[in-house]
Amino acid sequence: LRDREMLSENGIIIISATLNKKDKTILSGPDILTRGFVYVKESEELMNSARETLKRAVEKCNSANINEYGIMKQKMKDSVSDYIYSQTKRRPMILPVIMEV
Repeated sequence: LRDREMLSENGIIIISATLNKKDKTILSGPDILTRGFVYVKESEELMNSARETLKRAVEKCNSANINEYGIMKQKMKDSVSDYIYSQTKRRPMILPVIMEV
């Protein structure tokens, strides 16, 4: 019930990125899908900045030789959460999805 209350107040952000299996570089994305958070067409600058924040988070993981997807997802989630909160003062639920090719 608490999760439903949080979703109704703050919304959800789903992050999807496709990474190269060998060197963990970004092949596609990161794509950001929002529901109940902001209207994307009105917040294009916010979403573009969030994408750049995600790219930097993945690059930091690569430079630190972090290869475990669980840790990478947490770093992605933390970086976007901090950025979104600094810009909007809201804390949406963030679900990162990493696909490897």
